[in-house]
Amino acid sequence: PLPPPDCSFLFSAPKFPTFSSSEIATAMPRPTQILDMRRSGDQAYHSSLQSNLSLGNMALVPLRTQFKGPAPKTGEADIIDEAIYFFKANVFFKNYEIKSEADRTLIYVTLYISECLKKLQKCTSKNTGQKEMHTLALGKWPIPGEAGFPVNALYAKPKDRNEEDQMQQYLLQVRQETGMRLCEKVFDPSTDQPSKWWMCFVKRKFMDKSLSAPGM
Repeated sequence: PLPPPDCSFLFSAPKFPTFSSSEIATAMPRPTQILDMRRSGDQAYHSSLQSNLSLGNMALVPLRTQFKGPAPKTGEADIIDEAIYFFKANVFFKNYEIKSEADRTLIYVTLYISECLKKLQKCTSKNTGQKEMHTLALGKWPIPGEAGFPVNALYAKPKDRNEEDQMQQYLLQVRQETGMRLCEKVFDPSTDQPSKWWMCFVKRKFMDKSLSAPGM
């Protein structure tokens, strides 16, 4: 007679792969990638950053950038990291409750990301995208208090000409760094093409607003 089949595997504990502590550390996001974001009751994400400096009622938070401007420098996760990290969640919200002055900075970056995506969808390579982002950042963009700014109801206009100049320079710095950093996220390194997982958000409007005029 044939020997009975070995069915011991049915009763033994499953074997899962084991990883060393170094492998786990490599796989896990770095602390700067896990941003300390606060979630409000409406489930939108808010900035965790604070600053004693402001322009109007918008926080002048530090930036991790080499572009020149009035922003204090930092080597940690910044407002642009926050905006990019949670863009795909926040962009669905038509209403956004402001919890801090840094949230106003976050709103601006989020709206500008949408403008970047509209341009990047037409780019055929990362190099082309970077050139497009450079041009886009240097364009004429309205600031709080000006007629074309889409969310004036939430922002205070600059109190004088000096603060207006500072705000222009700071927002230019924000746009320059956002565009360059977004290229690193959007373009698939294997194809050098914009990722469909970013391009599918092109038509979404955060707060149902746009920084650019219709048709741009």
